[in-house]
Amino acid sequence: MTEAINLLYVDDEDDIREIAVMALELDSDIRVKSCSSGSEALETVEDWVPDLILLDAMMPGIDGPETLLRLRENPATAAIPVVFITARSQPEDIERFTNLGALGVISKPFDPMTLPEQVRALLSSGKG
Repeated sequence: MTEAINLLYVDDEDDIREIAVMALELDSDIRVKSCSSGSEALETVEDWVPDLILLDAMMPGIDGPETLLRLRENPATAAIPVVFITARSQPEDIERFTNLGALGVISKPFDPMTLPEQVRALLSSGKG
């Protein structure tokens, strides 16, 4: 039996968020909560600490990088692995995100059929 994963998906675009959540939930061992903003994500992790956060980089208000910085400032959330899921996936973008402390980057548009596998691979690489 594989280990269950509690995952928080954060994206301001409703349709992309809905597709991602449906794709992730195809894996019966992934439990997903979703948020539409960085500020909502910061509130959610006060009561529910996920095993991984998939975080859109470009959002109005508190964007992905700022959300990550705020997560890292809080001792209760500082160790949560964060993966950016973004259209900004040029090598310099990936380097910037990993320098901020992200575990990795998943490019948009993503393949819904392989998204759960990508999440598991990134989580495994972070635990190795």
